[in-house]
Amino acid sequence: MAASELYTKYARVWIPDPDEVWKSAELTKDYKQGDGILHLQLEDGTNLQHKLDPSTKTLPHLRNPDILVGENDLTALSYLHEPAVLHNLKVRFIDSKLIYTYCGIVLVAINPYETLPIYGAEIINAYSGQNMGDMDPHIFAVAEEAYKQMARDERNQSIIVSGESGAGKTVSAKYAMRYFATVSGSASEANVEEKVLASNPIMEAIGNAKTTRNDNSSRFGKYIEIGFDKRYHITGANMRTYLLEKSRVVFQADEERNYHIFYQLCASSRLPEFKALKLGGANDFHYTKQGRNPVIDGVDDAREMSTTRSAFSLLGITELYQMGLFQVLAAILHLGNVDVKDRDADSSMILPNNSHLMVFCDLMGVAYQDMSHWLCHKKLKTATETYIKPLPRVQAVNARDALAKHIYAKLFTWIVEHINQALHSTVQQHSFIGVLDIYGFETFEINSFEQFCINYANEKLQQQFNMHVFKLEQEEYMKEQIPWTLIDFYDNQPCINLIEAKMGVLDLLDEECRMPKGSDDSWAQKLYNTHLKTCALFQKPRMSNKAFIIQHFADKVEYQCEGFLAKNKDTVNEEQIHVLKASKFDLLVELFQDEEKVTSPTGAGPPTGGRTRLSVKPDKGKSSQASKEHKKTVGLQFRNSLQLLMETLNATTPHYVRCIKPNDYKYAFTFDPKRAVQQLRACGVLETIRISAAGFPSRWTYQEFFSRYRVLMKQKDVQSDKKMTCKNVLEKLVQDPDKYQFGKTKIFFRAGQVAYLEKLRADKLRAACIRIQKTIRCWLARKKFLRVKRATITIQRHVRGYQARCLATFLRRTRAAVIIQKFQRMYVQRKRYQRMQAAALAVQCILRAYMARQQYKMLLRENKAIVIQKMVRGWLARQWYRRSLAAVVYLQCCVRRMCARRQLKKLKIEARSVEHYKKLNIGMENKIMQLQRRIDEQNKENRVMSERLSSAETAHATEGERMRRELTRLRGAEEEAKSSANRVVSLQEELERLRVELQSTQKEKKAIEDWAQTYQDEMEKMISELKEQNHLLKNEKNDLNRLIQEQGQQWTEKMQRALKDQTSQLECDLNEERSRYQNLLTEHLRLEEKYDDLKEEMTLTMNVPKPGHRRTDSAHSSNESEYTYNSELAESEELSRGMEDVTKGTLDMALVLKLQKRVSELEQEKQGLQNELDRREEQFQRARARDDEEHKKARGAELEYESLKRQELESENKKLRHDLGEMRRALVGTAGAGSAAPGSPAYKVLLDQLNASTEELEVRKEEVLILRSQLVSQKEAMQHKETMTDSLQYVEDVQNLTDAKEISQAYMGLKDTNRAPPPDMRNINEDGELWLVYEGLKETNRLLESQLQAQRRSHEAELEVLRGELQAVKEENHRQQQLLAQNLQLPPEARIEASLQHEITRLTNENLDLLEQVEKQDKTVRKLKKQLKVFAKKISDLEGGQMENVSPSQMVDEPIHPVNIPRREKDFQGMLEYKKEDELKLVKNLILELKPRGVAVNMIPGLPAYILFMCLRHADYLNDDQKVRALLTSVINSIKKILKKRGEDFETVSFWLANTCRFLHCLKQYSGDEQFMKYNSPKQNEHCLSNFDLAEYRQVLSDLAIQIYQQLIKCMENILQPMIVSGMLEHETIQGVSGVKPTGLRKRTSSIADEGTYTLDSILRQLSSFHATMCQHGTDPELIKQVVKQQFYIIGAVTLNNLLLRKDMCSWSKGMQIRYNVSQLEEWLRDKNLMVCGAKETLEPLIQAAQLLQVKKKTDEDAEAICSMCNALTTAQIVKVLNLYTPVNAFEERVSVTFIRTIQNRLRDRKESPQLLLDTKVIYPVTFPFSPSSLALETIQIPGSLNLGFLTRV
Repeated sequence: MAASELYTKYARVWIPDPDEVWKSAELTKDYKQGDGILHLQLEDGTNLQHKLDPSTKTLPHLRNPDILVGENDLTALSYLHEPAVLHNLKVRFIDSKLIYTYCGIVLVAINPYETLPIYGAEIINAYSGQNMGDMDPHIFAVAEEAYKQMARDERNQSIIVSGESGAGKTVSAKYAMRYFATVSGSASEANVEEKVLASNPIMEAIGNAKTTRNDNSSRFGKYIEIGFDKRYHITGANMRTYLLEKSRVVFQADEERNYHIFYQLCASSRLPEFKALKLGGANDFHYTKQGRNPVIDGVDDAREMSTTRSAFSLLGITELYQMGLFQVLAAILHLGNVDVKDRDADSSMILPNNSHLMVFCDLMGVAYQDMSHWLCHKKLKTATETYIKPLPRVQAVNARDALAKHIYAKLFTWIVEHINQALHSTVQQHSFIGVLDIYGFETFEINSFEQFCINYANEKLQQQFNMHVFKLEQEEYMKEQIPWTLIDFYDNQPCINLIEAKMGVLDLLDEECRMPKGSDDSWAQKLYNTHLKTCALFQKPRMSNKAFIIQHFADKVEYQCEGFLAKNKDTVNEEQIHVLKASKFDLLVELFQDEEKVTSPTGAGPPTGGRTRLSVKPDKGKSSQASKEHKKTVGLQFRNSLQLLMETLNATTPHYVRCIKPNDYKYAFTFDPKRAVQQLRACGVLETIRISAAGFPSRWTYQEFFSRYRVLMKQKDVQSDKKMTCKNVLEKLVQDPDKYQFGKTKIFFRAGQVAYLEKLRADKLRAACIRIQKTIRCWLARKKFLRVKRATITIQRHVRGYQARCLATFLRRTRAAVIIQKFQRMYVQRKRYQRMQAAALAVQCILRAYMARQQYKMLLRENKAIVIQKMVRGWLARQWYRRSLAAVVYLQCCVRRMCARRQLKKLKIEARSVEHYKKLNIGMENKIMQLQRRIDEQNKENRVMSERLSSAETAHATEGERMRRELTRLRGAEEEAKSSANRVVSLQEELERLRVELQSTQKEKKAIEDWAQTYQDEMEKMISELKEQNHLLKNEKNDLNRLIQEQGQQWTEKMQRALKDQTSQLECDLNEERSRYQNLLTEHLRLEEKYDDLKEEMTLTMNVPKPGHRRTDSAHSSNESEYTYNSELAESEELSRGMEDVTKGTLDMALVLKLQKRVSELEQEKQGLQNELDRREEQFQRARARDDEEHKKARGAELEYESLKRQELESENKKLRHDLGEMRRALVGTAGAGSAAPGSPAYKVLLDQLNASTEELEVRKEEVLILRSQLVSQKEAMQHKETMTDSLQYVEDVQNLTDAKEISQAYMGLKDTNRAPPPDMRNINEDGELWLVYEGLKETNRLLESQLQAQRRSHEAELEVLRGELQAVKEENHRQQQLLAQNLQLPPEARIEASLQHEITRLTNENLDLLEQVEKQDKTVRKLKKQLKVFAKKISDLEGGQMENVSPSQMVDEPIHPVNIPRREKDFQGMLEYKKEDELKLVKNLILELKPRGVAVNMIPGLPAYILFMCLRHADYLNDDQKVRALLTSVINSIKKILKKRGEDFETVSFWLANTCRFLHCLKQYSGDEQFMKYNSPKQNEHCLSNFDLAEYRQVLSDLAIQIYQQLIKCMENILQPMIVSGMLEHETIQGVSGVKPTGLRKRTSSIADEGTYTLDSILRQLSSFHATMCQHGTDPELIKQVVKQQFYIIGAVTLNNLLLRKDMCSWSKGMQIRYNVSQLEEWLRDKNLMVCGAKETLEPLIQAAQLLQVKKKTDEDAEAICSMCNALTTAQIVKVLNLYTPVNAFEERVSVTFIRTIQNRLRDRKESPQLLLDTKVIYPVTFPFSPSSLALETIQIPGSLNLGFLTRV
């Protein structure tokens, strides 16, 4: 098919555009041969007529189909030309955010100016081991390709990174080195890879600077060789540098900076160690402020300085050397500030005491005078004399700057040399990978010597690149046996000859430099004369005689000749160098010590690999050879170093990375087509495209062609041989045989043929779609017609039925209306009759009631009148009687008063006579006797009432005797009668006074009684109020109880949810701890393996091993002994080495047990956190307790107030007792008077007062007891109230009742006043009865107080418990409310499920608590059992001792009676006996030489584990501790050895995993612990271990099982890894669904040859094989579930990671394939009954990714559906899949950028990890649930094939 035939209507083409370079347009009219105009329509709808070149008639470039746009490889495009390449890069960069694209063998990297998450460790792991064409383009893919080819071909590799400044070369090289450091590791212990990476910040600091195009531009080229040993581990590195831009040290353009290190120094100038450098800000120095922008946005120079210093330290550069380096750099800054003044026109000077020059000299250790002199002078030498010539100011400034540049170049060289020394390794280098980070092609407005050298280097690299591409093309054609025709490609050898050949530009430049008066102008004239007419690539500008133009491969560049000679000479004043060499600064001397021995970069082993060296003239004393070498120009040195670089690159396999700068403004993901196409032309990408397009650029394998274009074939065309099928079909489709060629494995197409085939395929599919649409539309229309017909018939039927039902309803309603009227009328009449009847009855009732009430009222009035009359008449009679009685009494009083007066007069008269006194005395004696008798009688009566009155009566009797004696004495002293009479009068007066006092006392008593009554009333009132409040609180409590009961369900649900969350969190924490612990075990195993490898290397390096010195580390106990059992040594040597294994194994167990400490520490940490939580709760409880104490103090104050009242009453009693004593003493004092004799009125009064006081005392006692009982009852009531209320309510109640503070203050004051020494109670009265009462009260008080304190303590304890329970109930209530609220939002089914889940969680927690209690009890039981065993052993020892004490004679004397025992078969106790020397044989036959397949097929599962345990039982039975430990250690070490030896064999690992677990379960089952014994039979319980607790070894075996499990997972991963991508992604399980797109040239560089293609069936068969093997070995079902879960996680993670890194796999059809494959995996799980193992959940991210590929992706509703559906995918993964989505067919659409942004906005609030890929190295923490065996040990038979005949059954 002719190319012109493709230009038909609707064909799309590219036309040139001044703004966008190329613009897309569509033909509106077919093109015909000879037309000069194309009718086009632009994308914006503008019509355009494009004129063709009349001379060439060249048609515009055709545009590729949309399905080919965005391809990973540009060579996969059907049309290979500049606009297609540019558009493909733009679509990938802008729309898909993909910065890497293949272009054949070149990786094009576009700088995104944004940090992307595509360089993490998970990405490195994903690319590691993958073919370059299998994954999306990436710098890691190139690095992996280089690493693989180095290992496969054993050929050195190179990665050439080029591009403009700011394109990202340095970053790309850095990531390539990071990849090598990560995937290879270090061969030594020095971590060389870290040092290689650490060199980057140093080189960036001293060699990178900010330019207008890049904030971190490398101003030098470097080639880093990373060395590898035979195992391809990094051994070291070496760095070569090229053409450092020294001019930047002294000059920077606007918006640019000097090298970063200067600004880092200035930013850190305030550090103490930098004070001596006398630095300041960057704006203070001339060398750092010329760019006028010393700050880079987002860069902290002080922090970068810290990073640089850390890198120096890591590379072994000491602090002393670092400070020396910084001292030199600071001196350069100060040198730039040295001001040179004009002395005259031809000379200059530096002012004396220039501060900066002084600082420079101090820092450099040189003399100020010398340096200031030679900065302004130079020495000229002739044949005979030497002259010193002053320099003008301009030349002096230039000399100063030259010195600064020279010092910095020396410092740069010194640093690079020391970096190389640090990266050098003593390990022999086997191969290397070089990373070349070199400047790209440069063209500016003013181009000078630097640009000339850079472009010269790029010419050389481009030539090497073209030759390599041409070579690969030729190899590809020859490999496929296609006729090779020479392809014309651009050869830039003429340009290179122009530069470097004899009489070339560099040769003429060196010649001009050697001329004494050479200048730039004369050099330019020589160039014009030599090349202007002879070389077409050399041109002269029209308007200049000081410039020249060279036509480079990329573009024409005009170079300005000014400065070429000076930069090529690179001279510096020798005398300045001599001054520096004479410095006292050691580092400076070291920098310049090689001035005399400068060698060529082409010499053997230059320290910096051909770095540009600056010339300095040597002294006269130096050799002429050295002088000659020293005078090499910069151009010559650069040419030599470049030649060495090219030789190195030609000796390696190159890999190319071309970095593109998308825009000049550093905008993120902004694409400038002009700048991009300019760089594409310059970097050789388009040349690669041109070379590919010149031949057959499109290449398809036969399988890919068949799969893609199967739709163009007819059934008869399809043959069994796909190659012949493709040939036949292609011959029919494409008539011109020159358009394609058939190779051995591929079909080669000319440019445009794939597009033509795609057009045919699209037309065929479009026709098929139309036919399908036609058929479906017909079917849909007929279905619609039939649906309408059925609907019409249905409507008619329903309408007719409705009309019939309406008629029936009308008839029924008419009949019903008649019936309703009949019953309604009857109802109305009945109601009317009933109302009338009820009214008549009501009237009658009211009337009768009224008459009855009237009669009742009349009778009531009559009765009341009679009662009133009766009362009035009685009152009148009583009034008359009272008046009469009063009158009679009054008359009697008057008469008696008159008689009394008469009698008084008579008595007065008689009193004057002596006879009367005698009578009176006689009467007094009689009266005294009578009184005595009465007192005795009264004493007898009162003795029962009170014992205290007896003493008083005795005192009265004594006093009566004394009074009788006194009366006898009075009889004899009648003369003293008159005086006695006077004394009686005074006694009467005293008596009257006492009466008054008694009355006042009685009044006070009454007042006290009233106050006591009032207080009692108040207390009763208070008690009643407290009771009422208590009642209210009880009601509140009941209400709260009801509320709690009502909310109980809610609380329960909330508690269940909280417990569920907490349980899940604890499970997560537990899994994390398990993972951490198991990772520690993995690390331990890795260290063991590393130790073994090192030991093997040492063994190999040692010719003769020294016997007796085979020492190993205790952590790797039995590494040497693995060779013991397989060697041909004698049995004795086996025995000796085995014993060595046993002893070392013991140490190994000790080390392994240390690994358990980590888990215990983490558990302690967890327990500490729990304790912290408990402590916080206790603090809260204490705070509440303090509130309670304050409340109790207030209550105590109230109680103290009551005590105060009691004390007042007691004081009143004391006062009354005191008054009684005073009265008695007064009575005693008046005993001598006759008036006080018994029977006198005064004596009667005294006795009456005594009796009254006694009665009052008894009353007061009763009052005190009543008050005390009331106080006790009040306290109990208050305590009862405290138990029912909260502490806060207590305080409020106290404040409401009384002011506690005032009560407390009053009580404390009174208490202080009453603290005086109490009076002696025994002296109050004679009989001491009050003292006894007081003592009794005190004892009662103490008893009551002690009871009160005990009750208070118990109350406080109960209160604390109740508060805790109340708080827990509140929290439970709160949780239940939350849980209920959440459950109410759920549907009923989910609510039921949630409640069930909550109940399950609650029961689980209860079970866990019970299990903890059971474990505690089991520990106690085990402890007691151990003690019992110890005691039993001691008893047996004692019995044995007693038996030994029996004499032999006694034993002989005893008769021996024969006993007849019936013989029977010996019982087998499930034990195997072996000799200690047979232990090695046991381990050898049962572990090391055992074949798993034979055991698994012919014997019971786990037989080795049972045999080992039975041997262990016998050792335990013998109570042989050493034998038990030796056996266990040997078993563990032997299992480790066999796994190390055959660890890659899945069958072996699975077999020993099953046996290790079975051995572990046996140790648990027969340990004697009740938690394990409950699963045993009685016979099995008899077989439990009796002497040793092997819990520690159980942990060791568990750790060993974990290691075996992890090794099993690695084995499976290694087996499954190659199958997963091919079977899950690449293989078409559903044939014909997915179409294959062209893959380009990237498949050519595959690192491995094609192997057998894996399918999904391969994966399923492998999974079935794994499962069958584990089941055959007797692996626990729970463990199999965990293994299957891990397998499915690996499958899902690897598949998803590859999907996220492969754009060609992200399509609708591939999503269907993935979903089908996942369904097959789920079906496999169902067949194996493993659906509940959690394996399906691990595939959820993959399932959602497949669904995401298939769902609609257009509207906001689609975005919402995607966000809700993809909950197992992260935002980064969702966006990545959408960006990678690629249509396979023309009718599919790409995902718009707007839709992707919508998804990002909706997912913005998600809190998730930004990680893109899943970690395929994750291993779920494994658990080994206890699985008891029902197999009885005594029934186990040992097969003879095991060669265990030395074992004896016991």
